[in-house]
Amino acid sequence: MLRKSYFSGHFYSNSQSELAKEFEYFNNIAHEHFANKLYGLSSRALVVPHAGYMYSGFTAYLTYLNVNFSPKTVVVVGPSHRVYLKGASCVAFDSYETPFGEISCDKAYVEHLQKTRALLSYPQAHQEHSTEVQFPFIKHFFPQAKVVEIVYGDVSVQFLEDVLDDVFQDSQKLLVISTDLSHFYTQKEANVLDAQCIKGVEQMSVDMVEKGEACGMKGLCAVVKVAKKHGLSSHVVDYRTSGDITSDFSRVVGYLGAIFTNSELY
Repeated sequence: MLRKSYFSGHFYSNSQSELAKEFEYFNNIAHEHFANKLYGLSSRALVVPHAGYMYSGFTAYLTYLNVNFSPKTVVVVGPSHRVYLKGASCVAFDSYETPFGEISCDKAYVEHLQKTRALLSYPQAHQEHSTEVQFPFIKHFFPQAKVVEIVYGDVSVQFLEDVLDDVFQDSQKLLVISTDLSHFYTQKEANVLDAQCIKGVEQMSVDMVEKGEACGMKGLCAVVKVAKKHGLSSHVVDYRTSGDITSDFSRVVGYLGAIFTNSELY
């Protein structure tokens, strides 16, 4: 069963050549103007946004640039925006469709999670942009990696902690947490709210993270708790809002890129 792309042509280009040009553009900006945000550390987990690439694509690209190893499996975790879901779902698809070609699914790990972490198999929940917009980045950066897509709905942070802790047991797996920050405040208001989340990530403090707003708040809190448990350090890669792109500062959405690594910066 193919996990089709439902948002190509909308959130991102459905043309391989156009998408490659956009990624080349992001890459040039990253190396010319953001070299200080290329930490050179091996990342175990990422926090990335999930808006249209014209808004948050650069933030995501710069964050993926900081992985610095070749994962065998990338586990993408994002909130359900369209389907009510009591629990969390991961489906044993054969592959995932992207403009750069298909990505194989790690079916064995899907089955493991379903058996040991009570994840559902609910394909309707996987018509979800928060996870899908990550697939072209994954295919571009890690062409040999497999993918597991987890979409969560009405779950506790503790439930997600247990799932993420399982992912962290294998150093060959990369965890990707998909979330945007505050929605539809003025630029000034958004910057204040988002600063709480960002400070929480930097200090590995769930209490501080929860003072902000994020559509993937449960996933964000869970990764902070599990990363802290495993002794990782966090580094913010990028923050911006949609207003920084459109110059409309009346109703903006916040975007964060962050990494969790085994290494400290010195």
